[in-house]
Amino acid sequence: MTLEQIANTLVEACRNQGEAQLLEDHYHPDATSVEAADFSGMGREVKGVDGIRGKHAWWAENFEVHGGDVQGPYLHGDDRFAVIFEIDATHKQSGERTKMKEVAVYHVADGKIVREEFFGTT
Repeated sequence: MTLEQIANTLVEACRNQGEAQLLEDHYHPDATSVEAADFSGMGREVKGVDGIRGKHAWWAENFEVHGGDVQGPYLHGDDRFAVIFEIDATHKQSGERTKMKEVAVYHVADGKIVREEFFGTT
């Protein structure tokens, strides 16, 4: 797949809650995910698709999503693209509802996502 095809597939999966299949099909098994801060207690960086699945599970356990938007992809060269995420969610434990916005940069090598980095405001 080309960079543009991978980027479009990721955006479509995020819009339609297809992240699980996306991880299976389009992430390198040793992919790295880096957050702007250690929100989950797992550290800022996790390695491997299983670690990324763990981040997704933590999110689902701790937040109720009310809506959001996925913008992009924004291509950069032949090995990177960015996506803007806007999320309206409630933290289940505290009941605090928050609107979040972050930019994610994805790195691609040999037709697979090998690194994702998330940038946000605090």
